Amino acid sequence: MPPREGSLEPPLRHPIDWRDASYTDPTAVEAELRRVFDICHGCRRCFNLCDSFPRLFDLIDKAPTGELDSVASEDFGPVAEACTLCDMCFMTKCPYVPPHEFNLDFPHLMLRARATAAKQGGASWMAKQLTATDRNGKLASLAPAVVNWASRRGNALTRPALEAIAGIDRDAALPKFHSRTFVSEAAEPLAPNVRAPGYGRQALLFATCFVNYNDPAIGRAARAVLAHNGVAVEASYPGCCGMPQLEQGNIARVADSAARVAKVLRPALDAGLAVIAPIPSCALMLKFEWPLILPDNDDVRGLAKATRDLPQYLMELAKSPGLAPGLKPLPGGVTMQLACHARAQNMGAKAAELLRLIPEIELTVIERCSGHGGAWGVLKDNFSTALKIGQPVAAKAASETRKYLVSECPLAAEHIRQGIERLDAAKMPARSWHPIELMALSYGLIEEGA
Repeated sequence: MPPREGSLEPPLRHPIDWRDASYTDPTAVEAELRRVFDICHGCRRCFNLCDSFPRLFDLIDKAPTGELDSVASEDFGPVAEACTLCDMCFMTKCPYVPPHEFNLDFPHLMLRARATAAKQGGASWMAKQLTATDRNGKLASLAPAVVNWASRRGNALTRPALEAIAGIDRDAALPKFHSRTFVSEAAEPLAPNVRAPGYGRQALLFATCFVNYNDPAIGRAARAVLAHNGVAVEASYPGCCGMPQLEQGNIARVADSAARVAKVLRPALDAGLAVIAPIPSCALMLKFEWPLILPDNDDVRGLAKATRDLPQYLMELAKSPGLAPGLKPLPGGVTMQLACHARAQNMGAKAAELLRLIPEIELTVIERCSGHGGAWGVLKDNFSTALKIGQPVAAKAASETRKYLVSECPLAAEHIRQGIERLDAAKMPARSWHPIELMALSYGLIEEGA
C-alpha cells in the first residue's frame, strides 16, 4: 500500500537486482528511463544539480512536441553519462523517492543505464584501466617522482599525450603518488593517550585507495587525532571500495571487491572494532551501496553496521565520553565544502560540527556540489562542465578569502581550488585540507608546513 500524501517516512532504497537478466535488458531499461524522465520533466526541481538534468530538459525542450515522446531513445546516453552518482537528487531534492508510489531513484537508474551500456561494450579499454586504482597505485609507487612529474599540470611534454591517449584533460589537477603507502608507514602502532576520556576504545582505520596511495598525510592526521583521544587504531587496506568501478556500471566487479574486503575485515568486526573511513565516498560504499548490491552477505551487512565516516566517529566520541582537551584556535578562518557523499550518508553535517569544536573558529560552510564527480571530472569531455557545476562553490570560497579551504573529499577540494584559480588566481589558497588535518593542527599534533 503506498504511503499517504504528506508521509514523513524516510527515503528508502531498494536492493540493486543486478543479477536479474531484466536489469540490463535494453527494452526494460528504455521503458524505465522514459517513465522516470517523464516524471522529472514534469517536476524539474533538480535543474541546478549535476549536468544530467539540464541535458535531459534541453532534449525535451528542443524536441518537436516539447515532450518526451518525441525524444529519440538513442539520445538518452549523454544524460546518463553526466550523472556523477552524487545522490544529491535522491537525498535532498526529489519528492518522489521510495516509499512514494512513483518509486523514483534517479542515480540508481543512471547506474542501471551504465551497466546496460557496459554490457554492450560501452566502456572503453582505457576507461577501465583508469579505474584500476590498486594496480595503478602499486605501479606508481615504484617510481612516484616520474609519475608525479608526468602528471603535473603544465607539463607540455606529457599532459597533451595523456589527454590524447587516456582522455584526461591536460588542465585537470591529478593526485600525487608516494613511494610508501599509508598502511606500510602505519605498521608501527601509536600509543593511545591514557588520559583521554575515550581511552580503551579500539578502531580499524580503513585506509581507502586515496589515502593509501595518494595522500597519506590524511591517514597520519587521523591516526594522531584518534590516538590523542585514547583510541587504539589499526590501519588496514584490503582493497578499493569500488566507487570508480560503480561509476562505470561494473557492478559485478564491485560485488567481488565487497565480498572479499568484508570477509577480510570480519575478524575486526567480531572483535567489536569500529571501522572508520576517512573519505566519504568510501564510507558511503561500505555503509549503503555494498549492502544494496549484496543484501544477503552477512559480512557485508556486518561491515555496514560497524562503519563510521571519520568526522561521524569523532563526533560520537565528542558526545560520549568526550574529546581530549587541548584544541587551540586556528587564526585565518575556514571555508568548508560539505562533500556530496558525506551529505548522502544522511548523518548530518558532522565535519562542520567537528570543526566548530575548535575554539574561536571562523567557519563558512558551503552545501553545494564541487562538480568534480571522481574520475568523471578529470576527463577531457567533462572537465569544463565539472568546473561550471562547481563555479558557485568556487565563487563563494573566493569571496570569503579565508586561510583554510577544506572538504572531506580531497578531490573536490582540489577541484574547488582550480575553480578559484579560474576566477581569480590571487585568491587561490596555497593548498587544501581535510577536516581531520585541521583537528590535528589545532591539537598541535602536526605542523602546518608538513
